[in-house]
Amino acid sequence: MDVDEPWWKSAVVYQVYPRSFADSDGDGIGDLRGITAHLDHLADLGVDVLWLSPVYPSPQDDNGYDISDYQDVDPLFGTLDDFDELLAAVHARGMRMIMDLVVNHTSDEHPWFAASRSGRDDPRRDWYWWRPAREGMEPGAPGAEPNNWGSFFSGSAWEFDAATGEYYLHLFSRKQPDLNWENPQVRKAVHAMMRWWLDRGVDGFRMDVVNLLSKDPALPDGIVHEDRRYGDGSPHYTCGPRIHEYLREMRREVFAGRAGTFLTVGEMPGVTVDEARLFTDPARGEVDMVFQFEHVGLDHGDGKFDPRPLRLTDLKASLGRWQTGLRETGWNSLYWNNHDQPRVVSRFGDDGERYRTRSATMLATVLHLHRGTPYVYQGEELGMANAPFASVEDFRDIESLNHWAEAVGGGADPREVLRGLRATGRDNARTPMQWDASEHAGFTTGTPWIPVNPDHRWVNAAAARADPGSVLHHYRRLIALRHTEPAVVHGDFHMLLADDERVYAFLRRYRDTELLVLGNFTGEAVPVELPEGWRGAELLLGNLPPGGLPDDGPRTAGPRPGPPGDRVVLEPWEARVHRRAAVPPAPPDA
Repeated sequence: MDVDEPWWKSAVVYQVYPRSFADSDGDGIGDLRGITAHLDHLADLGVDVLWLSPVYPSPQDDNGYDISDYQDVDPLFGTLDDFDELLAAVHARGMRMIMDLVVNHTSDEHPWFAASRSGRDDPRRDWYWWRPAREGMEPGAPGAEPNNWGSFFSGSAWEFDAATGEYYLHLFSRKQPDLNWENPQVRKAVHAMMRWWLDRGVDGFRMDVVNLLSKDPALPDGIVHEDRRYGDGSPHYTCGPRIHEYLREMRREVFAGRAGTFLTVGEMPGVTVDEARLFTDPARGEVDMVFQFEHVGLDHGDGKFDPRPLRLTDLKASLGRWQTGLRETGWNSLYWNNHDQPRVVSRFGDDGERYRTRSATMLATVLHLHRGTPYVYQGEELGMANAPFASVEDFRDIESLNHWAEAVGGGADPREVLRGLRATGRDNARTPMQWDASEHAGFTTGTPWIPVNPDHRWVNAAAARADPGSVLHHYRRLIALRHTEPAVVHGDFHMLLADDERVYAFLRRYRDTELLVLGNFTGEAVPVELPEGWRGAELLLGNLPPGGLPDDGPRTAGPRPGPPGDRVVLEPWEARVHRRAAVPPAPPDA
């Protein structure tokens, strides 16, 4: 790594969803001690950072993203002593740990909100967004909400509180009231909480929906799009009027003058490339990188639960735009999966027995070779797939259950609604981690809070470790490549074959090294014309063994030789990374 470059540019982050990672006490819910017991899995993989999804006290309405106490651990997951032991074990392995920071909203059971709703004259009333009913309408009556905004979790974004006769804003669940960041006391309280965790030793924060903190104080109505009941309020709270001010203040009040090197990641739905460049410009002092959602919305039709086939050209255009937009200033987060997304091998790959390994490794290769910091979500490194949910009773997630109730209650075909939930529901990411082939995949000795995927009998960590050609070992090679080949981290990016619907191809160049990355996004062999001068280039990494195979059967480790000519046939779901000495640019015309 270049001496002056931040450490996180060459890092790989691994996200742990504690509820579903490993259960140490047999209650069917993952916990902190379970994570500690499996840290060697992360260390062997080679990751640098553990991102810990929320473990704070919570009513668990939204699986911990509804926080009732920011400075403790929910007994479901253990104790603060367990947390300290986990953090020490992470550091002992040379890794860092970042916490999930959820400060757009709290739980309605947080003491701040309990005080806020206790009366209109309470000092904390203005810590949340309270508003009266529309003028001339009866409070609590249909349509009397202060504005027409809809919630991300279906229904209105306003909840009527009969005790005080006003409504409070909740962009997510009604049990997740939004904090009013216009109030400086709110900001001071959040800053103090963040410093408390940093003093405890954590290495930074992933900031949940952080670009929604600043709302237009007028809270105007949103546009009502066709076939929608509620208005789109996003123009009035996405990257709102004071968001950059808030983030600069946070950096100054929480991190300035503090010893150590930290990572701050802003999850930002709806953020544009231009806005992201501002957020991640080091000179502005806001966040180190953003999580954007453009590429994971490309297969959405009329909303996320209306899945459509992905057009590869759309994916290239999207990711290419972000690569170009943050080339000179800013930095990308690279991800396919997280706790809010379905499994990528089912979404953009082929999760059947024949091509699961190959498509999972192709997708990983293409992603990790982009410029940015890669994120691996638990089980992604095993090729974990979407779960076979048989009925709505199999789902646990509030977003999916609310959508079912609203859609089916509104007359939608239950079979079509279920099809959408199966394809894109968040529970696909939340089935237990598949450690071995035992009854509950080695996740728990009890009854898991959500059933394990039946495919754990052949897709699991124990089997993957024993197979040199597994998805797991390919991820290890990818991560090692990032740590050893500077062109992966620092190289510029140049898209190739932008109009090809089958092959994803691009170049990376840094100093005297060039990389050519090829990925076949289909289940058919595809001929590809190599760029000029790549004849005989070294095959640095591939997902097929020497000589290739017609399927994902037994194999030996090691890449195949480089292409014999300027044309290569990519096998179904094949990935290749070639390397050569960079060709000096042609001199300008005299």
